[in-house]
Amino acid sequence: MERCCTQNRKHAAGCCGKGGRERIFGGRMGVSLAMLAAGLVLGNVEGVGFFQGGVEFAWYVLAYLPVGLQVWKEAWGEIRKGDVFNEFTLMSLASVGALGIGEYPEAVAVMLFYSIGEAFQERAVDRAKRNISDLLDVRPETVDVLREGEWRSVHPQEVMVGEVIEVKTGGRVPLDGALIEGKASFDTAALTGESVPRTIRQDEEVLAGMIVTDRVIRMQVTRPYAESALSRILEMVEHASERKAPAELFIRKFARVYTPAVFGLAVLIVVVPWVWSLAHAGFVFEVSEWLYRALVFLVISCPCALVVSIPLGYFSGIGAASRLGVLFKGGNYLHAITKIDTVVFDKTGTLTKGVFEVQAVETTGGITAGEVVAWVAASEQHSTHPIARAVARYAERQGIRVEEVADVEEVAGCGLRAKVGGKEVLAGNTRLLENYGVAYPAELRTGEGTMVACAVEGQYAGYLLLADCLKDDAVQAVADLKVAGIREVEILSGDRQAIVSAFATRVGVAAAYGDLLPEGKVAHIEALREAGRRVAFVGDGMNDAPVLALSDVGIAMGGLGSDAAIETADVVIQTDQPSRVATAVRAGRVTLRVVWQNIVLAFGVKFAVLLLGAWGMATMWEAVFADVGVALLAVLNAVRIQRMIKI
Repeated sequence: MERCCTQNRKHAAGCCGKGGRERIFGGRMGVSLAMLAAGLVLGNVEGVGFFQGGVEFAWYVLAYLPVGLQVWKEAWGEIRKGDVFNEFTLMSLASVGALGIGEYPEAVAVMLFYSIGEAFQERAVDRAKRNISDLLDVRPETVDVLREGEWRSVHPQEVMVGEVIEVKTGGRVPLDGALIEGKASFDTAALTGESVPRTIRQDEEVLAGMIVTDRVIRMQVTRPYAESALSRILEMVEHASERKAPAELFIRKFARVYTPAVFGLAVLIVVVPWVWSLAHAGFVFEVSEWLYRALVFLVISCPCALVVSIPLGYFSGIGAASRLGVLFKGGNYLHAITKIDTVVFDKTGTLTKGVFEVQAVETTGGITAGEVVAWVAASEQHSTHPIARAVARYAERQGIRVEEVADVEEVAGCGLRAKVGGKEVLAGNTRLLENYGVAYPAELRTGEGTMVACAVEGQYAGYLLLADCLKDDAVQAVADLKVAGIREVEILSGDRQAIVSAFATRVGVAAAYGDLLPEGKVAHIEALREAGRRVAFVGDGMNDAPVLALSDVGIAMGGLGSDAAIETADVVIQTDQPSRVATAVRAGRVTLRVVWQNIVLAFGVKFAVLLLGAWGMATMWEAVFADVGVALLAVLNAVRIQRMIKI
């Protein structure tokens, strides 16, 4: 146990204390079980005359106390809180009643097997929670930080924003930061569920929880320990259990009515035959017989299977999904996603990589493609705009020499005017050419894709056609949703309608809407909901936050998405893969299916045995095993969700 505590200082007290309590209570159950078994043997062996009367009663009372006192303590604690009708009270009364009518072994068995069942259930719940925490909380306890010219080993909580840390090959990154030099390969499975390594280059973001796979790296910390991406995930998982699904809320309300009703029915099982015997002389009322039936009824009716297994089912679903890079912020969202019939995607950064690439170069008047690329690349060589970077990459790949530029002037909303090799070069959109009176082909106004037009010395020279690259799984994402039975898949974008329509055709989406400002997206989602659709919106940018909040289920891209989008969303896709939206839908459906299996199992078995108990056809032994057995089966079924949810 000491080793357990030293591994994780945050949970030291709870770990040791809880383990100690488990050992003590486990020892008590062992004593009760041994005494119950010995009592059954002594009571059924011929020639053992001393084991009867007061000796037998005292023996079983001693067997009862180790487990019974603990349950009585729990019952008293609930009663003090105002919850008189709870499962602890129910079991306590049933066992004491059994002692009162001379059913000593049954009295011990009620408490013993109930305690064993509770112990197994608690262990299953704790294991599910611990698995999720162990999966996510993978930050190292120490980190090397550069201070006053030397490396010091400190706890990650002590590192300040702006300081430089070093992580060795095979080491796990403890904090969010930016890579200082070169490039490195990282295993991101803890954050994204992806086994494929990811290459991160200089100045790009490295997140806590990643593992460096190829070299020693140095990075500048950009967020404190408590605000890292991994800390946010852990916080979301922790708070996820607070947002209850409808089934959980129903069971809570149901238990408040169900348990008192069961107590009332148990009383009627005794009272009604007694009243009947008063009115009908031929009916003989045996108090012990009908009290025994009532006690059997109480034991069988314990709602443990429902109270434990349903929340555990949703928590298991959240944990299994998070292992695949899909983070649900609550069981209510896991339930809500099963009702979705329409998925609406933002385009840029959601279905695309947000990285432009040159697709084609068109020229005129004997000018070569290399010349046009050289002029545009030279004009934009000092710009950090994504389009400028795309042109620079294309020129480098093509081996095109780029001259130094002079007298660069930016024309807001239009492009650039610069001197390249002594010539005036215009590089930008058609408005730039119009501003300088340059004639250009009409196809530039209606073309699909992003165009950078070029003019030299007042004469149109050609254009570069650029397009945002599709994510590798964009087509698969749409196909998977259709297979999952999603009624409609749509795309909303601020890009020109021609670009959005062409893009939609490539991914297999029929309904695509362009030229939309953020308020236009909001209006579109409102119209869908007013038409009775249950809508999930998938986005990544800050301007998507209002639509994410408005949707029935808001899904944010967590890897590249903005903080505003992630905070507003109900579900976060840590892998930045749109295909994981279908994974989220499957996770919700699998979880809901298992939850309903547990509800049907618990109600079905209990109802059948309740009827048998009320008619005297079930003993206390069957009642105990039916209650504990159903509870354990329901818990095991809920834990099974961890293996059922797959990509």
